[in-house]
Amino acid sequence: MAAPRKTAIRGTIARGAPAPRKQRSAPMGEPEQVAHPDRPRSVIDHALDRRAALRRLFRGGMLDSDLCDADPYLLKAAKFHGEPAGQNCPACRDAGLMTVTYVYGDELGPYSGRIRKAEDLPRMAFDFGAFNVYVVEVCQQCHWNFLLRTYVLGDGVPRRALPTPRDLLD
Repeated sequence: MAAPRKTAIRGTIARGAPAPRKQRSAPMGEPEQVAHPDRPRSVIDHALDRRAALRRLFRGGMLDSDLCDADPYLLKAAKFHGEPAGQNCPACRDAGLMTVTYVYGDELGPYSGRIRKAEDLPRMAFDFGAFNVYVVEVCQQCHWNFLLRTYVLGDGVPRRALPTPRDLLD
């Protein structure tokens, strides 16, 4: 009696589709010379744009709805994860102005785009080569929101992205 024939084709998935090939990882970039990883570099301050927007708002050149249109997710982020800005809202003069700090970067992997407290950033600067930080101010009362500044932190040594945990929900 002959041996039974195998019906599955090696390297295929159900319905005969070829198995996806694993891509080779790109080579790591050259290290960047960074004297102080926890000091911001490539800083972009949006204070002049903010001042111009407020001037247009108060002089009648712009509607409240154009500037006070915070996304519901940004409002929730400010409510639960924001840090007090230490000043009143420039649009409505309410004392509840908050700042929200987002971090983005390839090395952060699945944690890119997350909110971080300002006190976590110096520690992260020594754990990652480079990542971008975005600081946004948000008012819960009138929904004013404005990007205050962006900058880069990190020690300059390129690293592979963090792996995605199996239990991470999309």
